[in-house]
Amino acid sequence: MNLKKIVFASALALSSLAAQAAGNFTIDPTHTQVQFTYNHMGFSNITGRFDQVESEFNLDTADLTQSSVSVTIPVSSISTGVEKLDAHLLGADFFNAAQFPTATFKSTAVTAAGEGKLAVAGDLTIHGVTRPVVLDVTVNKIGDHPMAKKPAAAKKAAPAEAAP
Repeated sequence: MNLKKIVFASALALSSLAAQAAGNFTIDPTHTQVQFTYNHMGFSNITGRFDQVESEFNLDTADLTQSSVSVTIPVSSISTGVEKLDAHLLGADFFNAAQFPTATFKSTAVTAAGEGKLAVAGDLTIHGVTRPVVLDVTVNKIGDHPMAKKPAAAKKAAPAEAAP
């Protein structure tokens, strides 16, 4: 397994937001999934997830390209469904969670990429290494949440390109 592949594949698979105030949002952890998939030596494709995520969004609904996002993921919340694999991934060979307890993404630019689509560029930091990444974002819905009766937004994000 290659850490680079996990680093780029783990960058926000699905997120939902709950409004905090006009324009400022935090991620709703009960409706958020951060998933990754990697190929295990050509024999299988393994999917895992991070069960905890914190995020702040500045959402400009009049011009989405003026929006920004910051995400923090405790790497200790990793779950592959295989306890020994989780322990191995948290060790020094991969995430080294003792020394680098969080993964972060901070946007640097948001550009329109078609109807309901955005390209969100930013810096992804995992294992103390920061790399620029671009996420392809689909805006699912922005409006009042029917149950909470508050402004809400939902999006889906995936890496724009796979790591070598």
